[in-house]
Parts: sequence; C-alpha cells; structure tokens
Amino acid sequence: MARVLMPLPDRDFDPTETSVPWKTLTEAGHEIVFATERGDKPACDPRLLTGVVFGQLGAKDEPKRLYAEMSASPAFNAPIAWAAIDPSGYDALVLPGGHAPGMKQYLGSDTLQAKVAAFARTGKPIAAICHGVLVLARAKDPSTNRSVLFGRRTTCLPKYMERTAYLLTAWKLGSYYRTYAAYVEDEVRAALEDPSHFVRGPWNLTRHGTATDDAGAFVVEDGAYVSARWPGDAYLFARKLLERL
Repeated sequence: MARVLMPLPDRDFDPTETSVPWKTLTEAGHEIVFATERGDKPACDPRLLTGVVFGQLGAKDEPKRLYAEMSASPAFNAPIAWAAIDPSGYDALVLPGGHAPGMKQYLGSDTLQAKVAAFARTGKPIAAICHGVLVLARAKDPSTNRSVLFGRRTTCLPKYMERTAYLLTAWKLGSYYRTYAAYVEDEVRAALEDPSHFVRGPWNLTRHGTATDDAGAFVVEDGAYVSARWPGDAYLFARKLLERL
C-alpha cells in the first residue's frame, strides 16, 4: 500500500480533481493523506457542486457523488498541516486544481512550495492537474533556484480554456475564472527549460473522460510526473498515477 499526499486549500478547490484520484487510489488499496494550511477540514468550490451559471459548468454527477463520499471519509476530516509534511513519509504527491479565490492560499504558499520542492527531489511520483501545476511552477529547487518543472514536459489549464470560461461568465461572476491576471499557461511556460516543453493537447471544451471512456481526456507523462489540464482529464490522470504506484 502506498501513502499519497494531497495538499488542499481551506476552500474552493475543484471537487472532481480531488475526488476522482481519491476514489481511484483508495479503491486500489492506497492511502490518501490530506493536508491543509493549519490542519482544518477543507471544502470545495460550492459553485462547482450547484452549477456555475444557470446550473451549468459545474461538476458531473458521478464526481459530485464521489466528493460527498470523500467528504465523509475519516482522512478528509482529519488533515495534517502543511508545515507538518515530511516528504520522506509519502510515496506520491497529488496537486489538484481549482480557480476560485480561495485557491490563492494554496497556490501562493511559501510553506507548501518548499515542501513540494523537497518532495520533487525524492524522484517519487508527482501528479498535478489544472491550476495544481502552478504549485510546481512556483516551487524552487534550492540548489538551482529554478522551478522543479525545469527540464520536465508538462501540461496545465490551457489559455484557451481559461479565457473561454472567463468570457462566458464574466457578465455575472466577474473574475471568478481568472485566478490571477496572468494565465496559468503563461506562468507555467515561463518556468520551463524551453517553452516547447509545454504540451497543450487536443482542442476540447466539452468532452469529459469518464471511468470507462478516455475519449476527450488527455495527460502528459514525463517519467514519474503526470500532468493534466482540467476536470475532464481526472479519470485518466488518476489511472496514470495509479500505474506509477
């Protein structure tokens, strides 16, 4: 059995990008350890459970069910604090995404970035999806002062997806889909050894992979590292991490 670390903010993470890996790994017999800044129980972005605009753009039915199941689990109700993370005690790291304002606690934490950089030095599997890739882009290897993504191939939330979601919802929700002024893709590209190491994947705005169908899903695999773009990739993303365990 592997122990897998999943850090989260206190609120506003994506329910699909957390619950699908949680279910996939725990069903296979692995243990997920959650971590929040102070060890408080977290909560996902509520709009993704109810629907962002007119009941649309939220999580699909199965991930919502999985999120409810995960929320009731003992591990989810007793996370550790980021400062207590010992990278040597885990076999893999999962970095979920999310775009709502509460994500900034997680995406901008010096403490978490230092723990992630220490984990990256172990060479153990890392899986990051959507905005979660920003944590890796911002985590610096102290021996080089470069991002731990330097030298790796990766994807993340593509600029066209982030822009489209913003343009569709800004009339009602303002900058809800723009976590930062810079696009996620632009910041991730800037952290890479070569911008060509960023892989956008096939154009897609509507198709989601499922537990039984990977059509529409996309991941980038680079050794022990797996990255994905958005919730529609979550099932394939989880299975690719599972292979590395």
